[in-house]
Amino acid sequence: MQLSFKPMQVDDEKQTQQNLSRAIDRSANERTFLSWMRVAVALMAFGVIIVRLRVGQLPVQYRQVMGWKLGLIFSLIGLATVLISTGKYFIVRRQIEEDTYEPSDWLIFLFSSAVGLLGIGVIYFIFVAAVSPSSSVIPD
Repeated sequence: MQLSFKPMQVDDEKQTQQNLSRAIDRSANERTFLSWMRVAVALMAFGVIIVRLRVGQLPVQYRQVMGWKLGLIFSLIGLATVLISTGKYFIVRRQIEEDTYEPSDWLIFLFSSAVGLLGIGVIYFIFVAAVSPSSSVIPD
């Protein structure tokens, strides 16, 4: 009786596991990219909404003062989000392929600061609209 053993193929298993891990990482990178795209679209849409609401609500002298500026800032930050997240997607994809991925804190800090400043701008915008004599934000 002769026993026949198949040699264990540890390298093949390790390679398969590594390929699966890379596929999971690529999918996570794509989901992150798509979520950044949703944020960008929301920021740009919010900018348009601010401009449209302000144009229909305030007298002529206030239309050109703040509403379009805040709307433009939201739209520009939305556009910057598209550009930066697209670049970041390709950088992370390359790093995943090379097994050199390191998460970056600066991008999180940058967008957190931008959204925080936009929030402060919106709050200021609401207060300015509320204290103007022709405002319908706070009823008499």
